[in-house]
Amino acid sequence: MGTLGPLELVGDRWVIGDPEREGGVHLVLTAEGLEHRENGTPEPLELLPWSRVMQLDIRAASRSWMATRSANVLMWITQSRADMGRYACSVHALVRHPYDDWRARYSHHERVYRAAPTYLLQLLLEAVSDAKLVHRLGDAEWLGAVVAQVADLPFRRSSAQRVREIVAAVPV
Repeated sequence: MGTLGPLELVGDRWVIGDPEREGGVHLVLTAEGLEHRENGTPEPLELLPWSRVMQLDIRAASRSWMATRSANVLMWITQSRADMGRYACSVHALVRHPYDDWRARYSHHERVYRAAPTYLLQLLLEAVSDAKLVHRLGDAEWLGAVVAQVADLPFRRSSAQRVREIVAAVPV
């Protein structure tokens, strides 16, 4: 099984972010929902139940230095539109009951997040949200089958339609 940008299989769970980075944070996709965890602590900081999630999106800076406060200053000075700054590595959700925006940061891995896999992860989250299958992200087997197919897609405009087809075709 591969990775898609910051999404990777760790043991039997899919994780967004680096669960090994000292002092870092990451998100674990569980059957109950998104667990926001601080590395090295047994209990999650927060649990966002799948039943509340209406739409998911992700931001992923390509390099770890781009997710720092210094990069935020650089972005402001240069008026750059790149994903940089404190929330350059974060997951966003539109949630219900009550309706609100939810955001959680995650720690960047040591590796570079290449553009194609990160783009495909964004398309995957969009397709799962649109199909109202967000809860399936907590099913490690289902997500593994989807990621295995999506990870091999070429980086081009037609990928969005293909990702939607894959999400619809993998049995629920």
